Amino acid sequence: MATYISFQPSDHYSTKIYTGTGASNAQTGVGFQSDFTWIKNRDMADFHVLTDSVRGATKYVRSDANAIEVTNAESLKSFDSDGFTVGTMNEVNTNTENFSSWNWKMGTTTGIAGSPSITPSSYSFNTTAGQSIIAYTGNGLASATIPHGLPAAPTCVIIKTLESTDSWLFGHEWLNSGTTPWNYSMELDLDSADYAHSGYWTDTAPTSTLVTLGTVGRGNTSGETMIAYCFTDIIGYSKFGEYWGNGQTSDGTFVYTGFKPALVITKRSGSAEDWMLFDNKWRGFNPQNEGLRPNSTAAELTDDYVDLLSNGFKWRSSSAALNGSGDTYIYMAFAESPIVSSNDVPDVAR
Repeated sequence: MATYISFQPSDHYSTKIYTGTGASNAQTGVGFQSDFTWIKNRDMADFHVLTDSVRGATKYVRSDANAIEVTNAESLKSFDSDGFTVGTMNEVNTNTENFSSWNWKMGTTTGIAGSPSITPSSYSFNTTAGQSIIAYTGNGLASATIPHGLPAAPTCVIIKTLESTDSWLFGHEWLNSGTTPWNYSMELDLDSADYAHSGYWTDTAPTSTLVTLGTVGRGNTSGETMIAYCFTDIIGYSKFGEYWGNGQTSDGTFVYTGFKPALVITKRSGSAEDWMLFDNKWRGFNPQNEGLRPNSTAAELTDDYVDLLSNGFKWRSSSAALNGSGDTYIYMAFAESPIVSSNDVPDVAR
């Protein structure tokens, strides 16, 4: 059955590639004013730069490290009406080098529900696309709650403390194969497997209005500022799921998403392997979808790994990081276009 949605995914998520200039460099064509932009130099071993409008332009954190938030006026300088502007910082704008940016639009700054025990200092909710950003100060108390502002319970929550060198906290509804997912966590900046720890989510799944936090740092250090990125599945736009590898290169595992992916991020959950990231713009055709590693500063990988199809993605690799035989993996995917969108035009493969 065809998946139909009433909006265009490109109104809420967009991949933008660009070439650095070494001088102030405005990027247009994103399609909206971005609220969350993640940038990586594909050519060099530079760190990832994650900036959002809730914390403000010029402030960034790194997905590849547990480092504190940094302010640099020459990083991402501004969020603009059709994109963003980067400054002279090498990690976002080295002259002649190639960059990818992954951009999400948020929305309203009203609508807190559920009587959270922690009131955000600032936030931005996009109920249509099921994505939000929340800045808050931890209280260190058991079963503390923050609002997420989504139309349903989050299927993925990613948190970074901004003032301490704690690793990222990553929660996903398919950790531990979905059996007790919110007893388990992973770190975005490390290659570690998922593991049980009741101190992060208090073994409590998010509700329709709130995310529950524990007493351990990373998500709820008393007196420290945190940033949380929350997502829920929106049919035809985003999906957060699990798959099993088959160890084959010529006929690897196929993962159905219900849309043509613009961005796919995966992680082997049961064992230590790198995070992997693929987008729809860098090469632009199958099978030459060369990836990056969110937990590493490394330049792009050079092998052919995946086909991005009209209804999902299919591995062309037996790499243990992607498609090891019998191994379990979690993924996050955002759409370029659904199988059938608001224009009634069926999607096609690349």
